[in-house]
Amino acid sequence: MKKRALDLNNWNRREHFEFFSGFDEPFFGIVSTVDFTKGYQEIKDNGYPYFLYYLYKALKAVNTIDPFKYRIEEEEVYVYDQIHGSATIGREDHTFGFSFIEFNESFDIFLANARKEIEAVKNSTGLRHNDNAKRIDTVHISSIPWYNFTGISHARHFKYKDSVPKISFGKYTKVDGRINLPISIHVHHGLMDGYHVGVYLEEFQRLLNE
Repeated sequence: MKKRALDLNNWNRREHFEFFSGFDEPFFGIVSTVDFTKGYQEIKDNGYPYFLYYLYKALKAVNTIDPFKYRIEEEEVYVYDQIHGSATIGREDHTFGFSFIEFNESFDIFLANARKEIEAVKNSTGLRHNDNAKRIDTVHISSIPWYNFTGISHARHFKYKDSVPKISFGKYTKVDGRINLPISIHVHHGLMDGYHVGVYLEEFQRLLNE
C-alpha cells in the first residue's frame, strides 16, 4: 500500500482537478468493447477461469497507467505503487459479496490468491464490506455475464468523496467470427480524461492479444 503525494503545483491538470472535484458527480463513464477472440482461445486452450483471466489482464493494464493509480485523500492526490481488485463475487443464492483480490505479476500466484478469496466469499454471507474491501488502492470490478450491454450506471453515494475507478464487464457476443467483450469504465474526471481511458483500453487490448 505504498504511495507518494503528487506535486499539484507542477501538475498540468491541477486546474482540471480543482474544477471537477467541486462537482456533485465528478465521475464520467465510457462503454466500449474489446476484441476477446485471442483471449477466449487462450482460456479454452489452457482451461483458465474465464473471469479471473480477464480480471488479471484488466488489473495488469491498470498498473501500467499512472492516472488509474491516482487517489484523492483529504484534498490531496496520491499515487499508489500497485493497484488491486475489489470485485463483486456472486453466490449460489444470487447474493454477492465484496472481495479483495491482490494483484501479482505472476498469473499463477494471482490465480491461487484469487481462488482462495472467491472461495471465502462464497462460503460467507452478507456484503463482506470489511477493511480490505474498503481499500482505495483498488479498482472496483463487476461482471455481468448474463447479458450484453451498451450502457451502464452505478449506485453512488455522493457524500462520500470517491476516486476509485469502476470497471464492469458484460456477456461476450460473437460477430463475424470475432468475440466482443463489453466493458464500461467510470473514472473521476479530476484525475483523468477520455484520452487516458483510451490509453487504458489500448493496453488492455494489447494484453488480451498476447
